Amino acid sequence: MKKSIVAIVLLLLLVPASCVLACTNFIVGKAASADGSTIVTYAADSYALYGFLRFSPAADYPKGAMRDVVDWDTGKPLGQIPQVAHTYSVVGNQNEHQVTIGETTWGGREELKGDQGIDYGSLIYIALERSKTAREALKCMTDLATKYGYASSGETFTIADPDEVWIMEMIGTGKGKNTVVWVATRVPDDMICGHANQARIQQINFRDKENWLYSKNVVSFARKKGYFTGKDADFSFQEAYNPYDFSGLYACEARVWSFFNHFADVDRYLDFASAKTFVESGGKDPGERMPLYIRPDRKVSVQDLKECMRDEYQGTPLDITEGQAAGPWHSKLRYGGLLFKLDSVAYCYQRPTATQQTGWSYVSQMRRDSKAGGIFWFGVDDAACSCYVPFYSRMTEVPEAFREGNGDLYTYSATSAWWQFNLVANWAYTKYEKMKPEIRKHQQRWDEEFNNAIARIDSEVEAQPTAEAQQAVMNRYAAEQTAALMSDWKELLTYLQVKYIDGQERKEENGQFKRNEYGQPEGPDRIAFPEWFLRQIKNEVKHE
Repeated sequence: MKKSIVAIVLLLLLVPASCVLACTNFIVGKAASADGSTIVTYAADSYALYGFLRFSPAADYPKGAMRDVVDWDTGKPLGQIPQVAHTYSVVGNQNEHQVTIGETTWGGREELKGDQGIDYGSLIYIALERSKTAREALKCMTDLATKYGYASSGETFTIADPDEVWIMEMIGTGKGKNTVVWVATRVPDDMICGHANQARIQQINFRDKENWLYSKNVVSFARKKGYFTGKDADFSFQEAYNPYDFSGLYACEARVWSFFNHFADVDRYLDFASAKTFVESGGKDPGERMPLYIRPDRKVSVQDLKECMRDEYQGTPLDITEGQAAGPWHSKLRYGGLLFKLDSVAYCYQRPTATQQTGWSYVSQMRRDSKAGGIFWFGVDDAACSCYVPFYSRMTEVPEAFREGNGDLYTYSATSAWWQFNLVANWAYTKYEKMKPEIRKHQQRWDEEFNNAIARIDSEVEAQPTAEAQQAVMNRYAAEQTAALMSDWKELLTYLQVKYIDGQERKEENGQFKRNEYGQPEGPDRIAFPEWFLRQIKNEVKHE
């Protein structure tokens, strides 16, 4: 077994509760992508999230109309704001103009969390309804938060269109009537970037007005609160508003490191991302910081991004499927969450990108030169055990399996994709080493099917005489492929149930479960624990 970095660091430092933070975003600029698209990803990770594909149609509103603002996490009504005359249609987190917005929460200084105004989730979806470009969306979000207040904690947002990708970091100024502090920078076209529940923007280039935007109070407020005392040129947004702690590195920056590791040699930053340097210095020095973005060593494809979203740190010292905590079948599950306490010491497990508590995730492809528009590759549950289905950003109907209202966290639905993928994944977790390869075969087949179909569907869409006819093609394709995928995943569940029932493994021959010469099922193989695990438990078992 590989030696996990967990064993190196966790006995040395108490781990804060922020270890449980969720969500991951990866970013690819148009000159860094294989097809000239901008590509961004998002995993919405929470045990309280149900996976469905959000859809809001374009609409017109009369003068004086108001829009409700409802907290995205809790459903709490936060008030109303004036509605605009026209809103754009939104499929998931990509609108009809191919603007995409994602986020990751980092919390930051507790005293700055807002409790009035507009929450981070509402900012996202209001901006998607009102923006044709990433810059418009950025302005919409910051204007709204400045005018009405910000009802959330620290966030990093990914804001993208077919030409540009920006990351914006935002935090409030405290409870009651508040405003916001924020900074945004454009990711260079030939770079890749990521964020995962830790503020990442360091020094601000105040001279570059084209690629840097920020609130007027970004430095002055930090000085007022005592977070910063130096020169403007030395100011770091991250250090002022979200100082590094153990989990900000080990549970957050490590995911960005692993993403970069797919496309460049970033070994020099492993001690930083794993918090090794931070712990050895007693929390005084995080080590050599990773850059905000890097240039990949090859062009990055949509398929590459799907695989990055399925990342479990495999092949690295952080691999969550290795070590004693993974058990005899190399499971990724860690019961009780990432954090536990033992003898007054707090510990934190690895936190990979692909995790069981994912409600839904996406790979958003924004295609500047395509008449068919953008593609929103959407999946539910654990990305390592799921499939990304392509939905066109101009479609107008969501297939039943991904439709809002088709089941929820407490209501099982046999026609819900979230429930179907959860059933397969949760059964696989019981013998992950055995069943994941079976899931992987189906996953790869569907990836190939979807990837190969895009050019054909694009041509069919473009051949239609009207926008309505184009949307009909998009809707039909989404419905047909979703139905076929659901059918296949139900068959996969049946197969895995039969093959591995009662902890055994049924024998197969020529693609069929094996029967004897009289047609009766042959006995199963009794799967033994691996030798390394048997050596761990031998003293608990009687022997001759």
